[in-house]
Amino acid sequence: MIFLKQHFKTNLQSVALELKMLVTVLLRELEEGGLKQRAKGLVYTSLLSLAPLLAVSFSILKGFGVHNQVEPLLLKLLAPLGENGVEVSANIIDFVENIQVGVLGFLGFLMLFYTVISLLEQIESCFNHIWRVTKPRSLYRRFSDYLSVLVIGPVLLFSAVGITASMSNLAVVRRLVSLEPFGAIYYLVGVTLPYPLMAAAFGFIYSFIPNTTVKLVPALTGGLYAGLAWKATGALFALFMANSAQYSAIYSGFAVILLSMIWLYISWLILLMGSVIAFHLQFPSYLGYAKRRPHLSIQCQERLALLLMALIGRQHVYGGKACTLKSLADQVNLPWESVAEVLQCLQQGGLLMGLEDEVGYVLARDSDAILLRDIVWVVRTVGDQPDIAIPENESANLLRVVLADLEQGPVAFLHDRRLREIISA
Repeated sequence: MIFLKQHFKTNLQSVALELKMLVTVLLRELEEGGLKQRAKGLVYTSLLSLAPLLAVSFSILKGFGVHNQVEPLLLKLLAPLGENGVEVSANIIDFVENIQVGVLGFLGFLMLFYTVISLLEQIESCFNHIWRVTKPRSLYRRFSDYLSVLVIGPVLLFSAVGITASMSNLAVVRRLVSLEPFGAIYYLVGVTLPYPLMAAAFGFIYSFIPNTTVKLVPALTGGLYAGLAWKATGALFALFMANSAQYSAIYSGFAVILLSMIWLYISWLILLMGSVIAFHLQFPSYLGYAKRRPHLSIQCQERLALLLMALIGRQHVYGGKACTLKSLADQVNLPWESVAEVLQCLQQGGLLMGLEDEVGYVLARDSDAILLRDIVWVVRTVGDQPDIAIPENESANLLRVVLADLEQGPVAFLHDRRLREIISA
């Protein structure tokens, strides 16, 4: 019994510590990761793209006869705005219905479609930033993936909503509901079903939007957080709206626009934070880092360069899987960004080569032909501004001698020692 209590206490402390680290990471991403600024940018892009997005989806859904489900879904999304949400939803629907896609012409339709694509590109950029992905989708993949989302996504979503609504009106379903315990089960399913569906929807976004492989469990866990947080925040925002008469008095007709923008900002922020949780669940080592991107001293960068070259050189000599950015970062216990920066220097210096599709890194030449001083020299000299002009004055000559001695410090110490020595040892 005592053992079980101690075991439970240890597990509880471990969970509490992980939750504390996760909260710290979320706050860090808000500040260092710039999520607040990115959410604001998404609000601006959403306001520009909302009407074109609905117009494109509306025109597609009309062909499948499920366009009548747009307004109920929009009302649910704007439910925290209360009565103002009904007004905003009606105005949006009226505006969308007045957009006649057929008379826009080819150029007008392209501009409409480009506005929608720009929103999806902005969303992908934010998710790639969270997942530390530097390479966006190719132009072909953007067109194919985004087009599938715009065409297939709304049809499946609103078809499912329509089928669910029609099933509740069937006579067989009504008879079953009138019987117990089917009535209680039906009510319970009706209350709880929106939450797993919402978690699945957010999970799909987290797994599809980033240009990287996202595992199912982290994506669904992040989706569950985002769904619960969105519902809870919506309830609090609705309570705030019920007691916000002073805002209407101050801002008059602009109050609806202002509050809609605030709710849109909160929604985007929750969506991005859910992706942060999914990332750290898939890569828990990032929970232990003090900063998103630690600042490495010149000495640390030189040591890191030698260590990375030794790790990649060992694979080059003895064989095995190619050293990827993630595997190298795990071995040196540093975030990807710091490791990628040094690897880029080594590539620009001609010591490393990156394989296609970022599969891994290999030596650019044999390890016996790579001097250790060259590795250090590359880290010290490669950059956008490799040298600094010395102003002409009385101490210019002496300053040049001091700088020359400074450059030769560790480089002269390493002399003609080669990378093969470290790998063989």
